[in-house]
Amino acid sequence: MTASQVRASHILVDSEKDAIRIRNRIRAGARFEDLARKHSRCPSGKKGGDLGYFGRGQMVKPFEDAAFSMKKGDVSEPVKTQFGYHIIKVTDIR
Repeated sequence: MTASQVRASHILVDSEKDAIRIRNRIRAGARFEDLARKHSRCPSGKKGGDLGYFGRGQMVKPFEDAAFSMKKGDVSEPVKTQFGYHIIKVTDIR
């Protein structure tokens, strides 16, 4: 079954270097939500990066492609869009 919606959180930063550094901290055990509150320049950072549920066609293509290719609980490598570099965490799929 293909997912019709994904719930994801993200951390948006300006540089790939910052995104890699944050991704490495998550891999080392830091809480995604805490890093989102501290580092994300998206307003969603205040909510731990939570973007809620979204379907196809609602996000920019590179972000959407990454989110819909992930499993629940996965955290992405840096994803570049016109907004900057995102670290994406899929929190639910429906």
